[in-house]
Amino acid sequence: MKLMRPILLAILLAAAFVYFTTYRQNGMRTTSWFGRPQKVQILEAAGAPPLDAEEQNNILVYRKNIPSVVNVTSKAVTFDFFYGLVPQEGQGSGFIIDKEGHILTNYHVIADARQVEVTLHNRKKYRAQIVGTDRAHDLAIIQVKAPELNPAVLGDSRNLQVGQKVYAIGNPFGLSGTLTTGIVSSIRPVEEPDGMIIDEAIQTDAAINPGNSGGPLMNWRGEVIGINTMILSNVGQSAGIGFAIPINTAKAVLNDLVTLGRVRRPALGVVTIPVSPELAEQMGLAADYGLLIVRVVPGGAADRAGLRGGTEPAYLGNTRIALGGDLIVGIDGQSVTDQQELSHVMNNHRAGDRVHISFYRGKRKIEAEVVLGEARQQV
Repeated sequence: MKLMRPILLAILLAAAFVYFTTYRQNGMRTTSWFGRPQKVQILEAAGAPPLDAEEQNNILVYRKNIPSVVNVTSKAVTFDFFYGLVPQEGQGSGFIIDKEGHILTNYHVIADARQVEVTLHNRKKYRAQIVGTDRAHDLAIIQVKAPELNPAVLGDSRNLQVGQKVYAIGNPFGLSGTLTTGIVSSIRPVEEPDGMIIDEAIQTDAAINPGNSGGPLMNWRGEVIGINTMILSNVGQSAGIGFAIPINTAKAVLNDLVTLGRVRRPALGVVTIPVSPELAEQMGLAADYGLLIVRVVPGGAADRAGLRGGTEPAYLGNTRIALGGDLIVGIDGQSVTDQQELSHVMNNHRAGDRVHISFYRGKRKIEAEVVLGEARQQV
Protein backbone atom coordinates (compact mmCIF):
# COMPACT_ATOMS: atom_id res chain seq x y z
CA MET A 1 0.00 0.00 0.00
CA LYS A 2 2.83 2.33 0.81
CA LEU A 3 4.33 1.58 -2.57
CA MET A 4 1.10 2.50 -4.40
CA ARG A 5 0.85 6.01 -2.92
CA PRO A 6 3.92 7.43 -4.72
CA ILE A 7 2.78 5.80 -7.93
CA LEU A 8 -0.73 7.33 -7.65
CA LEU A 9 0.78 10.74 -6.83
CA ALA A 10 3.03 10.56 -9.90
CA ILE A 11 0.02 9.62 -12.06
CA LEU A 12 -1.99 12.58 -10.75
CA LEU A 13 0.88 15.01 -11.37
CA ALA A 14 1.36 13.71 -14.91
CA ALA A 15 -2.39 14.00 -15.59
CA ALA A 16 -2.43 17.56 -14.28
CA PHE A 17 0.55 18.49 -16.46
CA VAL A 18 -1.11 17.09 -19.57
CA TYR A 19 -4.36 18.85 -18.72
CA PHE A 20 -2.88 22.28 -18.23
CA THR A 21 -0.42 22.14 -21.14
CA THR A 22 -2.62 20.53 -23.76
CA TYR A 23 -6.30 20.62 -22.97
CA ARG A 24 -6.38 24.10 -21.45
CA GLN A 25 -4.35 25.64 -24.31
CA ASN A 26 -6.51 24.06 -27.03
CA GLY A 27 -9.81 24.38 -25.35
CA MET A 28 -9.60 27.84 -23.81
CA ARG A 29 -8.78 31.31 -25.28
CA THR A 30 -5.45 32.72 -24.23
CA THR A 31 -5.74 35.95 -22.26
CA SER A 32 -3.22 38.57 -21.27
CA TRP A 33 -3.10 41.36 -18.72
CA PHE A 34 -4.66 43.94 -21.13
CA GLY A 35 -6.90 41.62 -23.08
CA ARG A 36 -7.68 41.68 -26.83
CA PRO A 37 -10.94 43.47 -27.72
CA GLN A 38 -12.91 42.55 -30.83
CA LYS A 39 -12.65 46.14 -32.19
CA VAL A 40 -10.60 49.22 -31.34
CA GLN A 41 -12.70 52.08 -30.01
CA ILE A 42 -11.35 55.56 -30.90
CA LEU A 43 -12.66 59.10 -30.73
CA GLU A 44 -13.10 60.42 -34.27
CA ALA A 45 -14.09 63.93 -35.37
CA ALA A 46 -17.51 64.18 -36.90
CA GLY A 47 -16.09 66.11 -39.87
CA ALA A 48 -13.29 68.45 -40.94
CA PRO A 49 -13.60 71.64 -38.87
CA PRO A 50 -14.03 74.89 -40.83
CA LEU A 51 -10.92 77.00 -41.42
CA ASP A 52 -10.70 80.27 -39.56
CA ALA A 53 -10.32 83.59 -41.41
CA GLU A 54 -6.54 83.70 -41.01
CA GLU A 55 -6.07 80.18 -42.36
CA GLN A 56 -8.32 80.91 -45.31
CA ASN A 57 -6.33 84.02 -46.18
CA ASN A 58 -3.03 82.13 -45.88
CA ILE A 59 -4.31 79.57 -48.35
CA LEU A 60 -5.60 82.24 -50.76
CA VAL A 61 -2.28 84.12 -50.74
CA TYR A 62 -0.38 80.90 -51.39
CA ARG A 63 -2.63 79.70 -54.21
CA LYS A 64 -2.60 83.13 -55.83
CA ASN A 65 1.19 83.47 -55.87
CA ILE A 66 2.70 79.99 -56.04
CA PRO A 67 2.32 79.81 -59.88
CA SER A 68 4.43 83.00 -60.13
CA VAL A 69 7.35 81.86 -57.95
CA VAL A 70 10.27 80.06 -59.59
CA ASN A 71 13.39 78.24 -58.52
CA VAL A 72 16.57 79.80 -59.98
CA THR A 73 19.66 77.63 -60.38
CA SER A 74 22.90 79.32 -61.41
CA LYS A 75 25.98 77.49 -62.60
CA ALA A 76 29.42 79.07 -62.44
CA VAL A 77 33.03 77.94 -62.37
CA THR A 78 35.87 78.76 -60.02
CA PHE A 79 39.49 77.71 -59.69
CA ASP A 80 40.85 75.15 -57.26
CA PHE A 81 44.26 75.17 -55.57
CA PHE A 82 45.90 73.96 -58.76
CA TYR A 83 44.07 76.51 -60.95
CA GLY A 84 41.77 73.86 -62.33
CA LEU A 85 38.19 74.74 -63.23
CA VAL A 86 35.68 73.62 -60.59
CA PRO A 87 31.93 73.88 -61.30
CA GLN A 88 29.76 75.55 -58.70
CA GLU A 89 26.00 75.62 -58.41
CA GLY A 90 23.83 78.03 -56.45
CA GLN A 91 20.10 78.21 -55.82
CA GLY A 92 17.70 81.04 -55.24
CA SER A 93 14.20 82.17 -55.98
CA GLY A 94 12.48 84.65 -58.25
CA PHE A 95 9.04 85.63 -59.45
CA ILE A 96 7.48 86.25 -62.85
CA ILE A 97 6.57 89.88 -63.55
CA ASP A 98 5.01 89.70 -67.03
CA LYS A 99 3.68 87.36 -69.72
CA GLU A 100 6.92 87.76 -71.71
CA GLY A 101 8.72 85.65 -69.12
CA HIS A 102 10.71 88.35 -67.32
CA ILE A 103 11.63 87.22 -63.83
CA LEU A 104 12.82 89.45 -60.99
CA THR A 105 15.45 88.07 -58.62
CA ASN A 106 18.53 89.15 -56.67
CA TYR A 107 21.74 90.09 -58.43
CA HIS A 108 23.76 87.91 -56.06
CA VAL A 109 21.68 84.86 -57.11
CA ILE A 110 22.97 85.01 -60.69
CA ALA A 111 26.24 86.94 -60.24
CA ASP A 112 29.11 85.40 -62.27
CA ALA A 113 26.78 82.70 -63.62
CA ARG A 114 27.64 81.08 -66.93
CA GLN A 115 24.31 79.33 -67.10
CA VAL A 116 20.97 80.05 -65.42
CA GLU A 117 18.11 77.58 -65.26
CA VAL A 118 14.58 78.24 -64.04
CA THR A 119 12.14 75.66 -62.70
CA LEU A 120 8.50 76.72 -62.81
CA HIS A 121 5.81 75.66 -60.36
CA ASN A 122 4.74 72.91 -62.77
CA ARG A 123 8.31 71.49 -62.48
CA LYS A 124 9.17 72.31 -66.08
CA LYS A 125 12.73 73.57 -66.53
CA TYR A 126 13.87 76.32 -68.91
CA ARG A 127 17.19 77.87 -69.76
CA ALA A 128 17.09 81.55 -68.73
CA GLN A 129 18.81 84.56 -70.24
CA ILE A 130 20.18 87.36 -68.09
CA VAL A 131 18.48 90.53 -69.36
CA GLY A 132 19.66 93.22 -66.93
CA THR A 133 21.53 93.64 -63.66
CA ASP A 134 21.69 96.30 -60.98
CA ARG A 135 24.40 95.45 -58.48
CA ALA A 136 23.82 98.63 -56.45
CA HIS A 137 20.26 97.52 -55.64
CA ASP A 138 21.02 93.76 -55.69
CA LEU A 139 18.48 93.26 -58.46
CA ALA A 140 18.47 91.30 -61.71
CA ILE A 141 16.05 90.48 -64.50
CA ILE A 142 16.22 87.12 -66.25
CA GLN A 143 13.89 85.79 -68.95
CA VAL A 144 12.50 82.46 -70.03
CA LYS A 145 10.44 81.51 -73.09
CA ALA A 146 7.51 79.54 -71.72
CA PRO A 147 3.75 79.41 -72.38
CA GLU A 148 0.90 80.38 -70.03
CA LEU A 149 2.91 82.24 -67.44
CA ASN A 150 1.31 83.75 -64.33
CA PRO A 151 2.80 87.15 -63.41
CA ALA A 152 2.74 88.28 -59.78
CA VAL A 153 0.90 91.46 -58.80
CA LEU A 154 3.34 94.15 -57.70
CA GLY A 155 2.10 96.19 -54.76
CA ASP A 156 3.23 99.42 -53.08
CA SER A 157 5.94 99.41 -50.41
CA ARG A 158 5.24 102.96 -49.26
CA ASN A 159 3.71 103.47 -45.84
CA LEU A 160 4.36 99.94 -44.61
CA GLN A 161 3.55 99.64 -40.92
CA VAL A 162 5.52 97.72 -38.31
CA GLY A 163 3.31 94.85 -37.21
CA GLN A 164 1.45 94.24 -40.47
CA LYS A 165 1.38 90.66 -41.68
CA VAL A 166 3.63 89.46 -44.49
CA TYR A 167 4.14 86.23 -46.42
CA ALA A 168 7.29 84.85 -48.04
CA ILE A 169 7.36 82.17 -50.74
CA GLY A 170 10.58 80.65 -52.03
CA ASN A 171 12.87 77.66 -52.17
CA PRO A 172 14.75 77.51 -48.84
CA PHE A 173 17.47 74.84 -48.96
CA GLY A 174 16.00 73.78 -52.32
CA LEU A 175 12.56 72.98 -50.85
CA SER A 176 10.45 74.50 -53.60
CA GLY A 177 7.13 76.19 -52.97
CA THR A 178 7.63 76.89 -49.27
CA LEU A 179 5.39 79.46 -47.55
CA THR A 180 6.33 81.22 -44.32
CA THR A 181 4.52 83.99 -42.49
CA GLY A 182 5.49 86.80 -40.16
CA ILE A 183 5.20 90.53 -39.65
CA VAL A 184 7.04 93.66 -40.66
CA SER A 185 9.50 94.00 -37.79
CA SER A 186 11.06 97.31 -38.83
CA ILE A 187 11.91 99.59 -41.75
CA ARG A 188 15.59 100.51 -41.74
CA PRO A 189 18.65 101.01 -43.97
CA VAL A 190 20.76 97.85 -44.11
CA GLU A 191 24.26 97.23 -45.42
CA GLU A 192 24.65 94.08 -47.50
CA PRO A 193 27.74 91.86 -47.29
CA ASP A 194 29.25 93.56 -50.36
CA GLY A 195 28.90 97.00 -48.76
CA MET A 196 25.85 98.16 -50.73
CA ILE A 197 23.11 99.93 -48.77
CA ILE A 198 19.43 98.99 -49.02
CA ASP A 199 17.38 102.09 -48.27
CA GLU A 200 14.25 101.42 -46.22
CA ALA A 201 14.85 97.66 -46.15
CA ILE A 202 11.86 95.68 -44.88
CA GLN A 203 12.88 93.73 -41.79
CA THR A 204 10.69 90.70 -41.09
CA ASP A 205 10.55 87.70 -38.79
CA ALA A 206 9.06 85.51 -41.53
CA ALA A 207 11.49 82.61 -41.87
CA ILE A 208 13.96 83.37 -44.68
CA ASN A 209 16.75 80.89 -45.36
CA PRO A 210 19.37 80.23 -48.05
CA GLY A 211 17.41 79.68 -51.25
CA ASN A 212 14.76 82.30 -50.41
CA SER A 213 16.87 85.07 -51.97
CA GLY A 214 15.04 86.72 -54.85
CA GLY A 215 11.62 85.42 -53.82
CA PRO A 216 8.61 87.63 -53.11
CA LEU A 217 7.52 89.13 -49.80
CA MET A 218 3.78 89.81 -49.93
CA ASN A 219 1.10 91.63 -47.97
CA TRP A 220 -2.18 90.05 -46.83
CA ARG A 221 -3.73 90.72 -50.25
CA GLY A 222 -1.02 88.69 -51.97
CA GLU A 223 0.63 91.73 -53.56
CA VAL A 224 4.42 91.73 -53.75
CA ILE A 225 5.86 94.43 -51.48
CA GLY A 226 9.48 93.27 -51.34
CA ILE A 227 12.21 90.98 -52.66
CA ASN A 228 13.70 88.73 -49.97
CA THR A 229 17.46 89.26 -50.05
CA MET A 230 19.38 88.50 -46.86
CA ILE A 231 19.29 87.26 -43.27
CA LEU A 232 21.08 88.31 -40.13
CA SER A 233 22.32 85.12 -38.51
CA ASN A 234 25.44 83.56 -37.00
CA VAL A 235 24.47 80.05 -38.11
CA GLY A 236 23.66 80.63 -41.78
CA GLN A 237 19.92 80.08 -41.40
CA SER A 238 16.88 81.91 -40.13
CA ALA A 239 17.24 83.54 -36.74
CA GLY A 240 14.07 85.58 -37.06
CA ILE A 241 15.74 88.58 -38.73
CA GLY A 242 15.42 88.77 -42.50
CA PHE A 243 15.44 91.68 -44.93
CA ALA A 244 13.70 92.45 -48.20
CA ILE A 245 14.29 95.14 -50.83
CA PRO A 246 11.19 97.38 -51.14
CA ILE A 247 9.30 96.62 -54.34
CA ASN A 248 9.11 100.35 -55.15
CA THR A 249 12.90 100.38 -55.41
CA ALA A 250 12.65 97.62 -58.00
CA LYS A 251 9.75 99.19 -59.89
CA ALA A 252 11.76 102.40 -60.31
CA VAL A 253 14.44 100.55 -62.31
CA LEU A 254 12.50 97.73 -64.01
CA ASN A 255 12.04 99.58 -67.29
CA ASP A 256 15.74 100.36 -67.58
CA LEU A 257 16.73 96.79 -66.69
CA VAL A 258 14.43 95.31 -69.32
CA THR A 259 15.06 97.82 -72.13
CA LEU A 260 18.70 98.76 -71.53
CA GLY A 261 20.11 95.92 -69.43
CA ARG A 262 21.37 98.44 -66.87
CA VAL A 263 20.02 101.25 -64.70
CA ARG A 264 20.34 104.87 -65.69
CA ARG A 265 20.98 105.94 -62.14
CA PRO A 266 19.92 109.54 -61.60
CA ALA A 267 22.33 112.26 -60.54
CA LEU A 268 21.83 115.81 -59.38
CA GLY A 269 25.42 116.72 -60.28
CA VAL A 270 26.56 118.39 -57.05
CA VAL A 271 29.17 117.91 -54.34
CA THR A 272 27.71 118.84 -50.95
CA ILE A 273 28.34 118.89 -47.20
CA PRO A 274 25.60 118.47 -44.56
CA VAL A 275 24.80 121.54 -42.49
CA SER A 276 24.28 121.34 -38.73
CA PRO A 277 22.76 124.14 -36.59
CA GLU A 278 26.25 125.02 -35.29
CA LEU A 279 27.74 125.18 -38.79
CA ALA A 280 24.77 127.20 -40.04
CA GLU A 281 25.28 129.73 -37.25
CA GLN A 282 29.00 130.07 -37.98
CA MET A 283 28.36 130.61 -41.70
CA GLY A 284 25.31 132.80 -41.25
CA LEU A 285 23.10 130.54 -43.36
CA ALA A 286 19.36 131.06 -43.77
CA ALA A 287 18.49 127.55 -42.51
CA ASP A 288 20.06 125.35 -39.84
CA TYR A 289 19.80 122.16 -41.93
CA GLY A 290 20.26 121.02 -45.52
CA LEU A 291 23.06 120.32 -47.97
CA LEU A 292 25.46 123.12 -48.84
CA ILE A 293 26.65 122.91 -52.44
CA VAL A 294 30.44 123.00 -52.45
CA ARG A 295 30.79 122.33 -56.17
CA VAL A 296 28.46 121.98 -59.14
CA VAL A 297 29.50 119.40 -61.74
CA PRO A 298 29.91 121.28 -65.07
CA GLY A 299 27.15 120.32 -67.50
CA GLY A 300 25.32 118.31 -64.82
CA ALA A 301 21.65 118.54 -63.88
CA ALA A 302 22.12 121.20 -61.19
CA ASP A 303 24.39 123.26 -63.45
CA ARG A 304 21.79 123.22 -66.24
CA ALA A 305 19.11 124.34 -63.76
CA GLY A 306 21.21 127.29 -62.58
CA LEU A 307 22.25 126.09 -59.11
CA ARG A 308 25.58 127.45 -57.88
CA GLY A 309 28.50 126.05 -55.95
CA GLY A 310 30.79 127.84 -53.50
CA THR A 311 33.47 130.34 -54.47
CA GLU A 312 35.06 131.24 -51.11
CA PRO A 313 37.95 128.90 -50.12
CA ALA A 314 37.72 127.53 -46.57
CA TYR A 315 38.63 124.47 -44.50
CA LEU A 316 36.29 122.11 -42.66
CA GLY A 317 38.74 120.35 -40.38
CA ASN A 318 41.47 119.26 -42.76
CA THR A 319 39.15 119.23 -45.77
CA ARG A 320 39.31 122.12 -48.20
CA ILE A 321 35.85 123.33 -49.25
CA ALA A 322 34.28 126.35 -50.93
CA LEU A 323 31.63 128.46 -49.19
CA GLY A 324 28.96 130.70 -50.65
CA GLY A 325 27.06 128.08 -52.62
CA ASP A 326 23.34 127.38 -52.62
CA LEU A 327 21.83 125.52 -49.65
CA ILE A 328 19.48 122.68 -50.67
CA VAL A 329 16.74 122.14 -48.07
CA GLY A 330 14.15 120.07 -49.94
CA ILE A 331 13.37 117.92 -52.97
CA ASP A 332 9.78 117.37 -54.11
CA GLY A 333 8.49 118.73 -50.81
CA GLN A 334 10.65 116.37 -48.72
CA SER A 335 13.25 117.85 -46.37
CA VAL A 336 16.86 116.91 -47.11
CA THR A 337 19.37 117.03 -44.26
CA ASP A 338 22.21 114.73 -45.33
CA GLN A 339 23.64 112.77 -48.25
CA GLN A 340 21.79 109.61 -47.22
CA GLU A 341 18.43 111.34 -47.60
CA LEU A 342 19.56 112.71 -50.95
CA SER A 343 20.55 109.20 -52.06
CA HIS A 344 17.19 107.90 -50.91
CA VAL A 345 15.40 110.47 -53.06
CA MET A 346 17.61 109.59 -56.03
CA ASN A 347 16.84 105.88 -55.60
CA ASN A 348 13.16 106.63 -56.17
CA HIS A 349 13.93 108.27 -59.52
CA ARG A 350 15.84 107.54 -62.68
CA ALA A 351 17.77 109.66 -65.15
CA GLY A 352 15.50 112.02 -67.07
CA ASP A 353 12.98 112.50 -64.26
CA ARG A 354 12.06 116.02 -63.19
CA VAL A 355 12.32 117.02 -59.53
CA HIS A 356 11.58 120.27 -57.71
CA ILE A 357 14.48 121.61 -55.64
CA SER A 358 14.01 124.05 -52.74
CA PHE A 359 17.19 125.95 -51.85
CA TYR A 360 18.47 129.15 -50.32
CA ARG A 361 20.73 131.58 -52.14
CA GLY A 362 21.86 133.86 -49.37
CA LYS A 363 18.65 134.67 -47.49
CA ARG A 364 16.36 134.20 -50.48
CA LYS A 365 14.47 130.93 -50.94
CA ILE A 366 14.21 129.70 -54.53
CA GLU A 367 12.32 126.85 -56.20
CA ALA A 368 13.74 125.25 -59.32
CA GLU A 369 12.84 122.32 -61.57
CA VAL A 370 15.76 120.03 -62.34
CA VAL A 371 15.94 117.29 -64.96
CA LEU A 372 18.10 114.57 -63.41
CA GLY A 373 21.17 113.43 -65.31
CA GLU A 374 22.76 109.98 -65.36
CA ALA A 375 25.06 109.10 -62.50
CA ARG A 376 28.73 108.42 -62.93
CA GLN A 377 30.42 109.07 -59.59
CA GLN A 378 28.62 111.93 -57.85
CA VAL A 379 24.94 112.29 -56.97
